[in-house]
Amino acid sequence: MNEVHHFLADIWFGLIGVLLILYVVLDGFDLGVGILSLGARNDNERGIMMASLGSVWDANETWLVLLGGALFGAFPDVYAIALHALYIPIMAALFGLVFRGVAFEFRENSRRKHMWNIAFGAGSLLAAAAQGLALGAIISGIPVGPQGFTGGVFDWFSPFSLLVAVGVVFGYMLLGATYLIVKTVGDIQARFFHQAAFAAWLTVIVGVGVSLWTPLKFDYVRDKWFGEHLYAIGILPLCAAISFGVLLYSLRRRHEYAPFAWSILIFLFSFIGLATSLYPSIIPPDVTVYGAASSSKTLVFMLTGIGMLIPVMLIYNAYQYLVFRGKVTEGGYGGGED
Repeated sequence: MNEVHHFLADIWFGLIGVLLILYVVLDGFDLGVGILSLGARNDNERGIMMASLGSVWDANETWLVLLGGALFGAFPDVYAIALHALYIPIMAALFGLVFRGVAFEFRENSRRKHMWNIAFGAGSLLAAAAQGLALGAIISGIPVGPQGFTGGVFDWFSPFSLLVAVGVVFGYMLLGATYLIVKTVGDIQARFFHQAAFAAWLTVIVGVGVSLWTPLKFDYVRDKWFGEHLYAIGILPLCAAISFGVLLYSLRRRHEYAPFAWSILIFLFSFIGLATSLYPSIIPPDVTVYGAASSSKTLVFMLTGIGMLIPVMLIYNAYQYLVFRGKVTEGGYGGGED
């Protein structure tokens, strides 16, 4: 019976990971475009950037809703501990998402767009930074006792979590810039090639810093990295480094679609490396996947429902991106669809 429960818990750990990476990639470029909009040269350029998101930004955030529901059902203890320990960054992230959504809609019907422009960019930056702070706090470890979270209100804030937050912001900027390369043309597109290269270097520099700091600071990560799993885990940073090199090459060669794909691969390899480093912990160092999982019946029941829902959402998202695959110009969607 324990073997069946462990198997189901592992499946759900993997599914939660899939939902998380889908959200990070899809809403990541969305947030990245918002952050980059703070540095737009003029309102026409900012309008093109926001128009590139007009048909997809709200659908991207549905993955966060599905992720929250899946986490609540499959790992209720994790849901409760995370909300308690990370209440401030989670609420800040949600506030940023709501604020940018309101700003996006109000900007379209406002004659004075400056305030809404700032609100959209600031909301995007707040959401990205808060997500990074929460991630850094989870990697750092959350103190848990028999009654749940035993730490303080501001345990989530530390120099390490701040560095992770900076890395998340730069990473989202990279996704946003490479997405905008796909969606724009001319001088604006040329600017995003430069911004993507700049964001890529910043992302990798911070990523290397986090990677060096993590095993030095946290014993459980050091034991995993330099133990019997050394060669298996070592492949992932190598793949990420190769993806970074090819990304820079594709940017220099002015490829349109390849930079976005290689940026996604950098995130994917980094995420798999993080999950591998934490497993079987889901909230390090004490809460494991098996101890936090719901009953086997609950996991099977949820697997039936969400297992059917995920393909539907993927098909819907794919169709949406197919329909709105064209370039965005000052007048809206234009040519260059093929």
